[in-house]
Amino acid sequence: MPQIPNVYDAEPIPATAMEEVTRLLNTGDLFRYTAPEDAPVSLLEQEFAALLGTKYALAVSSCSAALFLSLKALDLPRDAKVLIPAFTFAAVPSSIVHAECQPILVECGENYRIDMADFEAKLPQADAVIISHMRGHTSDMDAIMALCDAADIPVIEDAAHSLGTTWHGRNIGTIGKIGCFSFQSYKLINAGEGGIMVTDDADLVARAVIMSGAYEHSWMKHDVPAEAMQAWQNKLPLYNLRLSNLSAAIIRPQLPELARRVRDGRRNHDHVADRLNASPWLTVPEKLAPEQRAPDSIQFNLVGMTEDQIGAFAKAAAARGVKVQIFGRSTDNARAFWNWQFLGRDWDLPQTRAMLMAACDVRLPARLSVDECSIVAGELVAAAQDAMTAPGTAVAAE
Repeated sequence: MPQIPNVYDAEPIPATAMEEVTRLLNTGDLFRYTAPEDAPVSLLEQEFAALLGTKYALAVSSCSAALFLSLKALDLPRDAKVLIPAFTFAAVPSSIVHAECQPILVECGENYRIDMADFEAKLPQADAVIISHMRGHTSDMDAIMALCDAADIPVIEDAAHSLGTTWHGRNIGTIGKIGCFSFQSYKLINAGEGGIMVTDDADLVARAVIMSGAYEHSWMKHDVPAEAMQAWQNKLPLYNLRLSNLSAAIIRPQLPELARRVRDGRRNHDHVADRLNASPWLTVPEKLAPEQRAPDSIQFNLVGMTEDQIGAFAKAAAARGVKVQIFGRSTDNARAFWNWQFLGRDWDLPQTRAMLMAACDVRLPARLSVDECSIVAGELVAAAQDAMTAPGTAVAAE
């Protein structure tokens, strides 16, 4: 059996980050508001806004914090209804609950994207929409924005998995009113934890800055118009969701690496996808035409397998050294909507449920070589063959 590559470790943090971290530790200057100017968090916000092509960016403790602050900045009424795709991570509905709003789940199809018929049917209930580009798969943003603009419903993009992805050449996260990104350890830019939100709306970002924890006149260290900030001074609660200078120092040197990581991640994904699609039992859904993805993992569906064969495939892949997560079959998976018991109700979403019961997820970081990706793909194809020929499972699917 070939040597299976490690698909979990992130790329090493650039040496320049280590130098800046050492400098900060020597000075003890870890709080974003201590320095009179040019704190690492402030510089990160300026650089990230320039990278995305937006007017404003606010760095916070996580993408979940960014989503929460986005909802609060929209000044939604208590119990406002927020549409989200049913295929997302539990942190997304959690941020809605935390903001004292109600999630409304929308069906997703076999291609992992929002079912537009269900979205359009449920949109009249909505006060806001969060579009999760789950695992970097972009839903039909043209149709979504046309419907939401016509109904005057604000759109927040959960772009945690989509930094570097474009739609018609436009950066994902800049299409809706607010975009939220993650710097968690399995993302293309890795700080262990951290998040950032972007917008072109000065009033929205001013509200978010105050609520993120800019007390007294700390907001003066943000690149936001003073009149917008002064309008909200002392009028909003402080949730203290700030990013530290240490995290910003780790993130900043990685921004110039993003284009390479996007290029290599797309190369790896497409190489593996071609191999998997050659199997009669594995299929990688096509991207939508306007989308250029920035993947660091691959998702594929199991086709023509019985329940026993699906279980046999997961075991065969593990035996071959490749861990496959089947979203709907992994115990207590945080991406399976029926496990979100904190919502206090059950959701009847048969299309999404069926998809999750056959949808597989494998890490495929940009740092892997093409040869290493070939090994991963080969073992997955072989595992499918094992499952379909194993004693007791080799029953041809109708």
